Amino acid sequence: MFLQRAGTTIFSMMVLIWFLASFPRPPAGATEPAIDFSLASIIGHAIEPVLAPLGFNWQIAVALIPGMAAREVAVAALGTVYAIEGGKEAAEQIGEVLASKWSLATALSLLVWYIFAPQCASTLAVIKRETGSWGWMWVTFAYMFALAYAASLITYNVAVALGAG
Repeated sequence: MFLQRAGTTIFSMMVLIWFLASFPRPPAGATEPAIDFSLASIIGHAIEPVLAPLGFNWQIAVALIPGMAAREVAVAALGTVYAIEGGKEAAEQIGEVLASKWSLATALSLLVWYIFAPQCASTLAVIKRETGSWGWMWVTFAYMFALAYAASLITYNVAVALGAG
């Protein structure tokens, strides 16, 4: 039952990310990657200013959104926004791409984010069901989001100060 629910969530989030990363098509003669013209790019660029103090770029911003549905989706979303092909080499490719695009401070900040960030949507739904209150669910979401933001901000700034930026 878990595999059916989790698999359905993960699959639907990946279809959504693929759609957002694929449409609209780039204009004729464009030399930039197609994703730079996509809905995902527009959304990511809109969120980026809020997340920039954490060292996050627009690609990370795009990956955080479906990561709320299921955390496992964040890695696949990063693969999509960085145009990583699937297959056996995908794990190596995503590692190489992220190492070339991110600083150590950014990577540490993202790890800390996921330690404290609000859990996936199903966890929030369980909180709502168990407490019988939308209020407790939103309180949990808000304090975990604030804690994740503060911890990532501190981690990023300390890492940059220590020369990992």
